[in-house]
Amino acid sequence: MVSAFGAEQATESAVKLRASGAPRQGRGAGTTREPEPSRPGQARAGRLGVSTTSGTVLDGVLFSAGPSRQVVIAITGIHGNFHSNPFYVNFGQTFAEAGVDFVYAQTRDAYGRIATRNVLTGRQEIIGSWNEDFAHADEDIAAYVDAAVELGYERIVLAGHSLGANKVISYLSHTKDPRVERFILLSPANVEHLLSAVTEEQKGVIERYMCEGRGGEMLPFALLGWIECTASTAYGWVFDNPLDNVHVEADKDFSQVEALEHRGALLIGSYDRFTYGDPAGFLGTINSQMPRAAENEIVIVEGTGHTYQGREQQVADALVELVAGWLADAPSRKDASGKPSVQTAEPQGRAGAKEVK
Repeated sequence: MVSAFGAEQATESAVKLRASGAPRQGRGAGTTREPEPSRPGQARAGRLGVSTTSGTVLDGVLFSAGPSRQVVIAITGIHGNFHSNPFYVNFGQTFAEAGVDFVYAQTRDAYGRIATRNVLTGRQEIIGSWNEDFAHADEDIAAYVDAAVELGYERIVLAGHSLGANKVISYLSHTKDPRVERFILLSPANVEHLLSAVTEEQKGVIERYMCEGRGGEMLPFALLGWIECTASTAYGWVFDNPLDNVHVEADKDFSQVEALEHRGALLIGSYDRFTYGDPAGFLGTINSQMPRAAENEIVIVEGTGHTYQGREQQVADALVELVAGWLADAPSRKDASGKPSVQTAEPQGRAGAKEVK
């Protein structure tokens, strides 16, 4: 379900969103209408609230410059909000001004803690990385895709940054959602590298809390050094993590990646520090495990890291060029089973990666 959305809730400009902070939380389900830009071609941004099947309202932002049947949905990573990842403003404005709407799609861990509500219970909820259950990851993405369809979009590109990219892999591998035309994986998270910060002593504390039935209690330490969370959430991170789906080493578990039936693109900064010094090799390894690897595109952004600092607009321009090329083609054909038909192309590996200077 799409929550109330309209021009009356839009900021004066996309830039103002960055200055004013987080988008407001949903007030309830209601009618939907597109925001009216102040002049043709000018990007405007408005709140887009969606409710999941479990009732939790997630807050996103829709950038638009006028009626469009094309949209890019960008799934945020952990703490990947406007404050920490201002590149979303560049992305939103640039796509909207190019005639493609853009959704900044917060999932449950976009903030440490944030208030929302549940449309099924009618009660307030406090969601965030403090109590995230990865079992809801697919549900969160489905809510945004459902909303896009409800709003009349006919061509949907599903993107995700950092842990959001891992969530996109999970979602598409499990659902094979035919409504999504392409994917964009932006700097996928190397979860194994992140978890290397967890000590054996900390693992023991997590297990002890769970054994004692204290999963809902906060841990006495910050997981990874920066996630204040419950023992249950920490257990999901360390011992039962379905988002640990991409790796530097080719012999690790790529079962979700191997199950992808969609095609798309992978992008990373050349200074990304979560790849053991080889960002291009990291993406090349991930791509090599995909059934449609030969059709995917790899983009390396020179001179920047995980959040594209100093190169935000260059990344936005590269993404718009990429998506514009896809949308210029006819929608991907499907065979009798409803699955995308595989077409041959020259292999796109590390040597064939496009570089953004």
